[in-house]
Amino acid sequence: MIVEETFYRPPELSREPRTLPAETYNLAHLLLKRAATGCLFVPLRGMQFLAVLDAEEFIFVDREGRRMIELAWQHFAPQARRALDEPVSYEAVYYSPAGAEVMRRAQGEFHKALREVEQKTVLHTPARVIKLASGSH
Repeated sequence: MIVEETFYRPPELSREPRTLPAETYNLAHLLLKRAATGCLFVPLRGMQFLAVLDAEEFIFVDREGRRMIELAWQHFAPQARRALDEPVSYEAVYYSPAGAEVMRRAQGEFHKALREVEQKTVLHTPARVIKLASGSH
């Protein structure tokens, strides 16, 4: 089932550079690649927020009926890291006065929520092992 949602972006209040742990960034993009629509909805149950991920940014909205973006994570720079286990820099953009409080809780809650989505994700294609030809070296 395809769900279409509309979110509204109020004027930006501030922004700051941040880093996202590699494990969280990598899991978010793995799940995003598996999403048929190119967008992923991740409920942060402990915060009553919804994270909406696409290839460009992650937005956070209050799940209590509001459609206003309170926080966005933008300008991810995975190419700047030297290894896949290094954190990824990005910009946190605040759209509400509560944005800093949301940010304080979001990074930890977001990872837990991604794990919950991962556990519920059903892969539709079976994995297979590819045998490599052994050569004499």
